[in-house]
Amino acid sequence: MKYITIFLLLLTTLLAKDLKPVKEIQMHGNVMDIVIKDDILYAGTTAGMLEMYDIKKEQFIGGITLKKIHDFMGDLMQPKVYAVDVMDNRKLLLAEGENGVRELYIHENNTTTKVLAKHELTMQKARFIDKDHVFIGLLSNEILLFDLKTKKILYLLQLSESKFSDFALSEDRTKAVISCESGINYLVTTKDGKLVKELKGANKDNVFKVDFKKNRVSTAGQDRVGAVYDVDTGSYKTFRSDFLIYATGLSPNAQLAAFAFSIDNDIAIFDLSTDTKRYTLKGQKSTLNTIVFYDEKTIFSGSDDRYIMKWQLP
Repeated sequence: MKYITIFLLLLTTLLAKDLKPVKEIQMHGNVMDIVIKDDILYAGTTAGMLEMYDIKKEQFIGGITLKKIHDFMGDLMQPKVYAVDVMDNRKLLLAEGENGVRELYIHENNTTTKVLAKHELTMQKARFIDKDHVFIGLLSNEILLFDLKTKKILYLLQLSESKFSDFALSEDRTKAVISCESGINYLVTTKDGKLVKELKGANKDNVFKVDFKKNRVSTAGQDRVGAVYDVDTGSYKTFRSDFLIYATGLSPNAQLAAFAFSIDNDIAIFDLSTDTKRYTLKGQKSTLNTIVFYDEKTIFSGSDDRYIMKWQLP
């Protein structure tokens, strides 16, 4: 029976359908981060911009451009925008600053304001948890909550000695899962940073990316393992690749999991009800860094170049 099961899984994998992108969206700079809200795609790029693209109208609708900064030779350059987010009428940009400092900006009412920039805070990723509070992950694997009204850090907590990799928020933004180079993922409450539990066992090395939907967490591992955890039980299922897995994403209902899955930057789509590969997305130009589901059938992916790919599942 065991061999029959293995054979059926291999057969299903071989029969997985190959898909090409239905659209290539060219940005002004290499893509660093993607967020989708209310049919608008927001992308942080190396062109010093938060770029905005209307998904339904299939057109750009403007953007926010930061001032140029000086490089180490004193020449002017465009800052990299590492992370972006949107909440109500506020937009967030986490960007490269002068002398290697990371800077947090809030754009509101046509004005872009720097709200946080400290040498000792190497900010890697930032997201709103509500209109007035920003959850931030630091390279040192510390997390902090920043109050936009008081301009104060409400807490600053270190999760481990390992280097920070990524975090993802739950749909209601009350919880976050943080990944790091140890392979352990930390589930915390965002209002106070309290550790709820550790999700571990699936990955033995750096977890590059995580996603968090419907009480499931997907991980993308340097050890060539993609995993999906059940947050309640801590149990997990794994999907092994022949190459480093740099990115992952879950569909809105967490029925599908996507993983960067080959040296050719293919994306594998797995059905989590059967643990079988349904589709292979082929055509990404560079190393994947972001996979975002727009709905159960539509996916956007970004890589280390100017192109965001749009994919349509049957």
